[in-house]
Amino acid sequence: MIRLLLVLFTLVGFLIFSYPFLVAQVSLGKKDPHARDLETIKVVRSVFKVLLKLAGVTVTVKGAENIPEDTAVLYVGNHRSYFDILAGYTTVPTLLGFVAKKEMEKIPLLRTWMVNVNCLFLDRKNIKEGLKMILQGIEKVKNGVSIWIFPEGTRNPNEDITELLPFKEGSLKIAEKSGCPVVPVAMTGTAEVLEKHFPFITPSHITIYYGKPFYVKELEAEDRKHPGAYTRNVLIRMLKEMQEEKQ
Repeated sequence: MIRLLLVLFTLVGFLIFSYPFLVAQVSLGKKDPHARDLETIKVVRSVFKVLLKLAGVTVTVKGAENIPEDTAVLYVGNHRSYFDILAGYTTVPTLLGFVAKKEMEKIPLLRTWMVNVNCLFLDRKNIKEGLKMILQGIEKVKNGVSIWIFPEGTRNPNEDITELLPFKEGSLKIAEKSGCPVVPVAMTGTAEVLEKHFPFITPSHITIYYGKPFYVKELEAEDRKHPGAYTRNVLIRMLKEMQEEKQ
Protein backbone atom coordinates (compact mmCIF):
# COMPACT_ATOMS: atom_id res chain seq x y z
CA MET A 1 0.00 0.00 0.00
CA ILE A 2 2.93 2.35 0.70
CA ARG A 3 4.09 2.10 -2.92
CA LEU A 4 0.59 2.88 -4.19
CA LEU A 5 0.38 5.97 -1.98
CA LEU A 6 3.81 7.14 -3.11
CA VAL A 7 2.83 6.78 -6.75
CA LEU A 8 -0.53 8.50 -6.26
CA PHE A 9 0.86 11.38 -4.19
CA THR A 10 3.65 11.94 -6.70
CA LEU A 11 1.25 11.93 -9.64
CA VAL A 12 -1.32 14.22 -7.99
CA GLY A 13 1.40 16.54 -6.70
CA PHE A 14 2.90 16.78 -10.18
CA LEU A 15 -0.48 17.61 -11.74
CA ILE A 16 -1.14 20.35 -9.20
CA PHE A 17 2.28 21.99 -9.06
CA SER A 18 2.85 21.74 -12.82
CA TYR A 19 0.00 24.15 -13.56
CA PRO A 20 2.34 27.15 -14.14
CA PHE A 21 4.29 25.02 -16.63
CA LEU A 22 1.06 24.21 -18.50
CA VAL A 23 0.22 27.91 -18.70
CA ALA A 24 3.66 28.62 -20.17
CA GLN A 25 3.20 25.78 -22.65
CA VAL A 26 0.01 27.38 -23.99
CA SER A 27 2.03 30.46 -24.94
CA LEU A 28 4.86 28.38 -26.43
CA GLY A 29 2.39 26.26 -28.38
CA LYS A 30 1.05 29.32 -30.16
CA LYS A 31 4.56 30.30 -31.28
CA ASP A 32 6.13 26.89 -31.87
CA PRO A 33 3.87 23.81 -31.45
CA HIS A 34 6.73 21.40 -32.20
CA ALA A 35 8.93 22.91 -29.46
CA ARG A 36 5.98 22.67 -27.06
CA ASP A 37 5.51 18.99 -27.92
CA LEU A 38 9.21 18.24 -27.37
CA GLU A 39 9.33 20.01 -24.00
CA THR A 40 6.12 18.41 -22.77
CA ILE A 41 7.01 14.83 -23.67
CA LYS A 42 10.45 15.28 -22.10
CA VAL A 43 8.81 16.24 -18.80
CA VAL A 44 6.26 13.43 -19.01
CA ARG A 45 8.96 10.83 -19.68
CA SER A 46 10.92 12.04 -16.65
CA VAL A 47 7.87 11.86 -14.38
CA PHE A 48 6.92 8.41 -15.68
CA LYS A 49 10.44 7.14 -15.01
CA VAL A 50 10.12 8.38 -11.42
CA LEU A 51 6.73 6.66 -11.05
CA LEU A 52 8.18 3.39 -12.36
CA LYS A 53 11.05 3.66 -9.90
CA LEU A 54 8.69 4.34 -6.98
CA ALA A 55 6.65 1.31 -8.02
CA GLY A 56 9.79 -0.83 -8.03
CA VAL A 57 9.46 -1.54 -11.74
CA THR A 58 12.36 -2.38 -14.05
CA VAL A 59 12.01 -2.46 -17.83
CA THR A 60 13.76 -4.51 -20.49
CA VAL A 61 13.39 -3.48 -24.12
CA LYS A 62 13.62 -6.10 -26.84
CA GLY A 63 13.67 -5.16 -30.52
CA ALA A 64 14.74 -1.55 -29.96
CA GLU A 65 16.21 -1.60 -33.47
CA ASN A 66 12.63 -1.87 -34.78
CA ILE A 67 11.66 1.56 -33.40
CA PRO A 68 11.84 4.01 -36.34
CA GLU A 69 13.37 7.35 -35.41
CA ASP A 70 12.92 9.05 -38.76
CA THR A 71 9.22 8.50 -39.39
CA ALA A 72 5.96 8.42 -37.45
CA VAL A 73 4.37 5.01 -37.00
CA LEU A 74 1.31 3.31 -35.56
CA TYR A 75 2.24 1.25 -32.51
CA VAL A 76 -0.20 -1.60 -31.87
CA GLY A 77 0.04 -3.27 -28.48
CA ASN A 78 -1.63 -5.76 -26.18
CA HIS A 79 -3.24 -4.13 -23.15
CA ARG A 80 -2.93 -5.46 -19.61
CA SER A 81 -2.40 -2.47 -17.35
CA TYR A 82 -2.24 1.31 -16.92
CA PHE A 83 1.50 0.73 -16.65
CA ASP A 84 1.53 -0.19 -20.36
CA ILE A 85 1.36 3.53 -21.06
CA LEU A 86 4.27 4.38 -18.75
CA ALA A 87 6.37 1.66 -20.38
CA GLY A 88 5.51 2.96 -23.83
CA TYR A 89 6.30 6.62 -23.20
CA THR A 90 9.60 5.84 -21.47
CA THR A 91 10.92 3.55 -24.22
CA VAL A 92 9.86 5.30 -27.45
CA PRO A 93 12.37 8.11 -28.12
CA THR A 94 10.22 10.12 -30.55
CA LEU A 95 7.00 12.14 -30.27
CA LEU A 96 4.18 9.85 -29.23
CA GLY A 97 0.49 9.98 -28.37
CA PHE A 98 -1.80 7.27 -27.02
CA VAL A 99 -5.43 6.66 -27.90
CA ALA A 100 -7.32 6.83 -24.60
CA LYS A 101 -10.92 6.26 -23.65
CA LYS A 102 -13.17 9.33 -23.74
CA GLU A 103 -13.72 9.23 -19.96
CA MET A 104 -10.11 10.33 -19.36
CA GLU A 105 -10.97 13.67 -20.93
CA LYS A 106 -13.05 14.57 -17.88
CA ILE A 107 -10.12 14.62 -15.43
CA PRO A 108 -8.88 18.19 -14.83
CA LEU A 109 -5.20 18.94 -15.51
CA LEU A 110 -4.58 15.35 -16.60
CA ARG A 111 -6.61 16.05 -19.73
CA THR A 112 -4.43 19.08 -20.55
CA TRP A 113 -1.25 17.07 -20.15
CA MET A 114 -2.66 14.29 -22.33
CA VAL A 115 -3.60 16.77 -25.06
CA ASN A 116 -0.11 18.30 -24.90
CA VAL A 117 1.51 14.89 -25.42
CA ASN A 118 -0.72 14.26 -28.43
CA CYS A 119 -3.17 11.79 -26.88
CA LEU A 120 -6.46 11.22 -28.68
CA PHE A 121 -9.76 10.46 -26.97
CA LEU A 122 -11.99 7.70 -28.31
CA ASP A 123 -15.72 7.60 -27.73
CA ARG A 124 -16.44 3.91 -28.26
CA LYS A 125 -20.21 4.50 -28.27
CA ASN A 126 -20.23 7.16 -30.98
CA ILE A 127 -19.26 6.03 -34.50
CA LYS A 128 -19.10 9.59 -35.82
CA GLU A 129 -16.72 10.63 -33.05
CA GLY A 130 -14.67 7.50 -33.68
CA LEU A 131 -14.22 8.47 -37.33
CA LYS A 132 -13.24 11.97 -36.23
CA MET A 133 -10.58 10.50 -33.94
CA ILE A 134 -9.16 8.45 -36.84
CA LEU A 135 -8.84 11.61 -38.93
CA GLN A 136 -7.07 13.32 -36.03
CA GLY A 137 -4.69 10.36 -35.77
CA ILE A 138 -3.91 10.53 -39.48
CA GLU A 139 -3.12 14.23 -39.13
CA LYS A 140 -0.84 13.54 -36.14
CA VAL A 141 1.10 10.91 -38.08
CA LYS A 142 1.48 13.22 -41.07
CA ASN A 143 2.92 15.83 -38.70
CA GLY A 144 5.52 13.40 -37.35
CA VAL A 145 3.75 12.18 -34.20
CA SER A 146 3.50 8.41 -33.70
CA ILE A 147 0.24 7.03 -32.31
CA TRP A 148 -0.13 4.04 -29.97
CA ILE A 149 -3.35 2.05 -29.91
CA PHE A 150 -4.74 -0.90 -27.94
CA PRO A 151 -7.09 -2.68 -30.40
CA GLU A 152 -8.46 -4.96 -27.66
CA GLY A 153 -10.40 -1.89 -26.53
CA THR A 154 -9.91 -2.53 -22.82
CA ARG A 155 -7.46 -4.11 -20.41
CA ASN A 156 -7.28 -7.86 -20.92
CA PRO A 157 -7.82 -9.81 -17.65
CA ASN A 158 -6.96 -13.27 -19.05
CA GLU A 159 -4.37 -15.16 -17.03
CA ASP A 160 -2.76 -16.49 -20.20
CA ILE A 161 -1.03 -13.49 -21.77
CA THR A 162 -1.30 -15.09 -25.22
CA GLU A 163 -5.11 -15.09 -25.06
CA LEU A 164 -5.80 -11.68 -26.56
CA LEU A 165 -9.26 -10.19 -26.86
CA PRO A 166 -10.59 -9.70 -30.41
CA PHE A 167 -9.10 -6.68 -32.17
CA LYS A 168 -11.33 -3.90 -33.45
CA GLU A 169 -10.75 -4.01 -37.23
CA GLY A 170 -11.16 -0.26 -37.60
CA SER A 171 -8.28 0.33 -35.22
CA LEU A 172 -5.65 0.14 -37.98
CA LYS A 173 -7.37 2.72 -40.18
CA ILE A 174 -4.80 5.33 -39.13
CA ALA A 175 -2.03 3.23 -40.73
CA GLU A 176 -4.14 2.27 -43.75
CA LYS A 177 -5.11 5.83 -44.61
CA SER A 178 -1.84 7.57 -43.74
CA GLY A 179 0.41 4.88 -45.25
CA CYS A 180 2.61 4.83 -42.13
CA PRO A 181 4.28 1.62 -40.92
CA VAL A 182 2.77 -0.47 -38.14
CA VAL A 183 4.96 -1.62 -35.25
CA PRO A 184 3.46 -4.47 -33.17
CA VAL A 185 4.35 -4.22 -29.47
CA ALA A 186 4.06 -7.11 -27.00
CA MET A 187 4.34 -6.49 -23.27
CA THR A 188 4.57 -8.76 -20.25
CA GLY A 189 4.82 -7.98 -16.54
CA THR A 190 2.64 -4.86 -16.47
CA ALA A 191 -0.46 -6.42 -14.89
CA GLU A 192 1.76 -7.84 -12.15
CA VAL A 193 2.50 -4.29 -10.97
CA LEU A 194 -1.07 -3.40 -9.99
CA GLU A 195 -4.04 -5.03 -11.71
CA LYS A 196 -3.43 -8.60 -10.48
CA HIS A 197 -3.55 -7.52 -6.83
CA PHE A 198 -5.26 -4.13 -6.79
CA PRO A 199 -5.00 -1.88 -4.74
CA PHE A 200 -1.45 -3.00 -3.95
CA ILE A 201 1.56 -2.16 -6.10
CA THR A 202 4.18 -4.89 -6.27
CA PRO A 203 7.64 -4.58 -7.83
CA SER A 204 7.69 -6.24 -11.23
CA HIS A 205 9.87 -6.62 -14.28
CA ILE A 206 8.32 -5.44 -17.52
CA THR A 207 9.51 -6.73 -20.86
CA ILE A 208 8.46 -4.73 -23.91
CA TYR A 209 9.09 -6.26 -27.31
CA TYR A 210 8.97 -4.08 -30.42
CA GLY A 211 8.32 -6.18 -33.50
CA LYS A 212 9.38 -5.55 -37.08
CA PRO A 213 7.50 -2.72 -38.81
CA PHE A 214 5.18 -3.59 -41.69
CA TYR A 215 2.94 -1.69 -44.10
CA VAL A 216 -0.72 -2.67 -44.42
CA LYS A 217 -0.58 -2.09 -48.19
CA GLU A 218 2.23 -4.66 -48.51
CA LEU A 219 0.33 -7.50 -46.80
CA GLU A 220 -1.20 -10.40 -48.70
CA ALA A 221 -4.66 -9.66 -50.13
CA GLU A 222 -6.57 -11.54 -47.40
CA ASP A 223 -4.55 -9.94 -44.61
CA ARG A 224 -5.14 -6.48 -46.10
CA LYS A 225 -8.87 -7.11 -45.67
CA HIS A 226 -8.40 -7.94 -41.96
CA PRO A 227 -5.27 -6.11 -40.76
CA GLY A 228 -6.50 -6.19 -37.16
CA ALA A 229 -6.68 -9.99 -37.14
CA TYR A 230 -3.28 -10.16 -38.86
CA THR A 231 -1.65 -7.90 -36.25
CA ARG A 232 -3.32 -9.83 -33.42
CA ASN A 233 -1.75 -13.05 -34.71
CA VAL A 234 1.65 -11.34 -34.93
CA LEU A 235 1.34 -10.22 -31.29
CA ILE A 236 0.29 -13.68 -30.15
CA ARG A 237 3.41 -15.15 -31.79
CA MET A 238 5.57 -12.51 -30.11
CA LEU A 239 4.03 -13.19 -26.70
CA LYS A 240 4.53 -16.95 -27.13
CA GLU A 241 8.15 -16.30 -28.05
CA MET A 242 8.56 -14.26 -24.86
CA GLN A 243 7.00 -17.07 -22.82
CA GLU A 244 9.36 -19.65 -24.32
CA GLU A 245 12.39 -17.47 -23.53
CA LYS A 246 11.41 -17.42 -19.85
CA GLN A 247 11.20 -21.21 -19.66
